[in-house]
Amino acid sequence: MARIWNTPVFILATVYFVADGILSHVTRPITVWIAKKKLFERMRLWVTSLRPYPSLALFAVPVIILEPAKPLAGYLLGTGHFFAGAVTFITAEVLKLTFVEQLFQLNRAKLLSIPAFAWGYQYWRHMMDVVESMEVWRASRRLVRKGGQMFRALGLQHAQRSHPWVP
Repeated sequence: MARIWNTPVFILATVYFVADGILSHVTRPITVWIAKKKLFERMRLWVTSLRPYPSLALFAVPVIILEPAKPLAGYLLGTGHFFAGAVTFITAEVLKLTFVEQLFQLNRAKLLSIPAFAWGYQYWRHMMDVVESMEVWRASRRLVRKGGQMFRALGLQHAQRSHPWVP
């Protein structure tokens, strides 16, 4: 009976990791932008001064606050509120990934010094490696890359028609 659940669980996990991977590409520029702001310098100093377990507690805060938005988004989608569900999911996920990525970059060594966290991170990294090695992932990345090139080209064409002096 347990084998019956293997395929649906694998499909759901794959969809989740693909969505997570795609959204993490969206959040990287935001994370870099935040890292460069002087406004956040004091907060950065405080975060990096924390010891490993307080760093883990702080790392968990965005997850604890924003993760419940996913079931809410599922409920909204399931009740026919597609736009509200999609916006809820995407907003919560982008915020969560942005903060988690920033906190992880600031305290990576401290977090990985905690054995349970290091094990979980290795497991997550392995799952991401598996997903990223799939042809579906590579095809979707190519599609996103080509779409981005197309939108940039269209934007450049529009800018050149509107403002002939734009190179």
